[in-house]
Amino acid sequence: MKVELRDIHKSFGPVRANWGINLAIPPGTIFGLLGENGAGKSTLMNILSGYYRQDEGRIRLDDEFVSIGSPADAIRHGVGMLHQDPLDFPPMRVLDNFIIGHGGGILPDYGEAKKGFHELSEAFDFSIDPQAYVDMLTVGERQQLEILRLLWLGAKVLIFDEPTTGISAQQKAKLFEALRRLAEEGRSVIFVSHKLEEIQELCSRAAVLRQGELVGEVEAPYDLDQLVKMMFGKVVSKGVRTDIDRGDEVLRIENLSLEQGRLEITDVNLAVRKGEVIGLAGMEGSGQSALLKLCAGLIPPVHGRVVVSGQDMTGKRYREFLQQGVTYMPASRLEEGLIPGMTLLEHFLLTREAGGAVIDWEKGRELSRRQIQEFSIVGRPDTKVENLSGGNQQRALLALLRPDRELILLEHPTRGLDIESAIWVWKQLKERCRQGSAIFFISSDLEEILDYSDRILVFFGGQVSDPIKARETDVEKLGHLIGGQGFAGKREQVRR
Repeated sequence: MKVELRDIHKSFGPVRANWGINLAIPPGTIFGLLGENGAGKSTLMNILSGYYRQDEGRIRLDDEFVSIGSPADAIRHGVGMLHQDPLDFPPMRVLDNFIIGHGGGILPDYGEAKKGFHELSEAFDFSIDPQAYVDMLTVGERQQLEILRLLWLGAKVLIFDEPTTGISAQQKAKLFEALRRLAEEGRSVIFVSHKLEEIQELCSRAAVLRQGELVGEVEAPYDLDQLVKMMFGKVVSKGVRTDIDRGDEVLRIENLSLEQGRLEITDVNLAVRKGEVIGLAGMEGSGQSALLKLCAGLIPPVHGRVVVSGQDMTGKRYREFLQQGVTYMPASRLEEGLIPGMTLLEHFLLTREAGGAVIDWEKGRELSRRQIQEFSIVGRPDTKVENLSGGNQQRALLALLRPDRELILLEHPTRGLDIESAIWVWKQLKERCRQGSAIFFISSDLEEILDYSDRILVFFGGQVSDPIKARETDVEKLGHLIGGQGFAGKREQVRR
């Protein structure tokens, strides 16, 4: 299906999200949409998929102008969108989620649905149990489920908004294989990303947005430096890696065993000092998230000890870990990290110590304005968090991290952030390390883990590697370990 966007405008109050955008996307192609955080990428795609109404402009599909007023309208016209955060129902089974949005009367035809599910799964080599509950799936499997659902609903145009955020390299390879298959079948695939290497690998043509306007379009092969200049208006450099002196021990894990669902992790030993950054790598669901939650007091250990700054915290709750100087930032922004319906101002007030029985709203507004400016959040104190873009929600989460923390636990800290923003975030985190914090973080981006970690733990099916010095390994070696190759049979007891 051919897609044309003509003179699209969209504003949210004084913020111009899209301004006079014209794009033409031919069928049977994978079209890249690039831009920094807040450039207007997601807004434009939300207009095409019916989640927003444009203020001005028209949409043309296969030479026919259409009016799209809702996601249901969009899917009737053959347009479906896979969002950064999966729009599914975790307490329900896979098959129940699969049939959502499908017509056919009051009672769904489960026989027909099951047949369609299996046929599509086989066509794309997806292996998801239709009777499994969605909350037991990985992010990559939830994406696969949404692809299957959109195809069953008849989508001819599929929009993928930052789909590689939070999935493993293996899951990304399978996703890209599916996208190429969709294009070969004549469907139009729109791939929204800020990751230049992914655009280079996948897309035959790409458009770049900056501050709500279309900067230009380019065809493969791409000049990555040119794309960076188009995105930011300047050259962006990662800078030079610097070492930070280690201080006293912040975290000690001794003979630790834990369980989460069917996953079991046993015999983990580690000591972490102030100023140190530990990266956790592995396929999603391999145990790294469970270990992070245990170190925050969100799940208890089965066996072993957790010691924070000399204090035995084994079995204690999150609030006690918080009082001991531990802070935690989850990967699920709107499910666990932020509270939909509440403003940025209310979030900043919640994360600061109470100063009495009466809320000082003016002091809160001053704090909000300061944090919004410091973290370059595109929003205002009265902006509700669900109205922020994904990248700005991530900036808000980082801005909410309390200062002077002993141990900072982060799940995908640069999730959804563009290159410049990711570099800026790590500059702030490294400054925390200089002030005496230690950092534990998870990332599906192996380059990020190598660039910013001092040591790395690799997880595979509940096994945990010995700590690996980041300077002594590379992406290829980590990839082999993540795939289960070369795991040591016995780990050393405590590595400093």
